[in-house]
Amino acid sequence: MKQKRISECIATARRPLLSYEFFPPKSDAGMNTLRQVAESLLPTKPDFVTVTYGAGGTTRSRTLEVCDLLMSMGFDPVMHHLTCVGATRTDLEATVDRLHAHGLRNIMALRGDPPHGDSRFRRPVNGLAHAVELVRLIKQRHPDICCGVAGYPEVHQEALSPESDLLYLKDKTEAGGAFVTTQLFYDNTAYFRFEKQCRDWGIRVPIIPGLLPPNSLGQLQRMAGLCRASLPTALIRALQEAGDDTARAEQVGLEWTMGQIEELLARGVPGVHLYILNRANFALAPALRKCFQR
Repeated sequence: MKQKRISECIATARRPLLSYEFFPPKSDAGMNTLRQVAESLLPTKPDFVTVTYGAGGTTRSRTLEVCDLLMSMGFDPVMHHLTCVGATRTDLEATVDRLHAHGLRNIMALRGDPPHGDSRFRRPVNGLAHAVELVRLIKQRHPDICCGVAGYPEVHQEALSPESDLLYLKDKTEAGGAFVTTQLFYDNTAYFRFEKQCRDWGIRVPIIPGLLPPNSLGQLQRMAGLCRASLPTALIRALQEAGDDTARAEQVGLEWTMGQIEELLARGVPGVHLYILNRANFALAPALRKCFQR
């Protein structure tokens, strides 16, 4: 069954959209847990969900399996992530054709991070070096597929400059990227500055903020370190004060992220994308449900 295109969902929405990101588990036990989490989230009626793609092939075979599971449960649209890592152009063409045959009409097109152990990305033999090339391949192969692309409010860690990062994002949207989902951030100023810069550079597609609710200081520092997200002093202090109290730390993360969401919605963002890490607690929080009444 062919699914809806996210670009159409955004264009016709009368309220901000809410979406979740899942990742494919490595084991059958993990798949069972994911199924339970997805079942608990189905009543929240997200506008779309996405499934990540394992680096270096670690969980790639399960990405489509998870997409099929979510589609069978009634989630619509479901977006499959796809990267250039470790794949030839022929491999990527075959994958895009297979996703299209499954009824998927949404792909998040990413270059991808270097495989574990590599310090930098290397173009695969007979493969692609940049996400913009992947967007072009997808749109040439199946023009009816909606491509999402990534944006970096605090600049991609490999970018030569903020200007080059914006120019590259513009290239991705002009190649066919229908909307942007941002890397995580914890200071909304970064998002608003980024959005203005995008508009100044002629990037007109919707820009959806991506948020990861922190549940501990260690997790916050690890995730922020991967993408060089700045960490507000007040958030660090609150998590330090929570210490080893897991429930308190999760409450701090909930309150901080809800504060971000409330400000973002008040400023008119098209939606919010939550990196939920295959956990349902934040997405089921009453405060979030109140913001996104369905």
